[in-house]
Amino acid sequence: MPAYVIAHLREAAPHPEIAEYMERLPATFEPYGGRYLVHATQHEVKEGDWPGHVVMIGFPGIAEARAWWDSPAYREIAPLRSRHIEGDIIMVDGVPEDYVPTAAVTAIREAAALPA
Repeated sequence: MPAYVIAHLREAAPHPEIAEYMERLPATFEPYGGRYLVHATQHEVKEGDWPGHVVMIGFPGIAEARAWWDSPAYREIAPLRSRHIEGDIIMVDGVPEDYVPTAAVTAIREAAALPA
């Protein structure tokens, strides 16, 4: 099942370390089957507030995503970003291609039927 690393990064002043991070980043996730799904593209906010940029990297599974995040190669370059860009980063499991949200709907209905 696929997994994703999603970053919501705030605007930052240009800095040479950010450029270095961006140059080195792909080599850290490629050995784990990672690839950019979203990067350096415009986004359109439909609800709420979402300043900054979105980066999304897909992996074959959560184990590969975790292995990349914890890898010495990524840990070495992560400070190049974190020193200059604030943001939120999450790692999340995807769903299989044939996913149907039946179990989630059932859980919501059961929870709604419970007395508060």
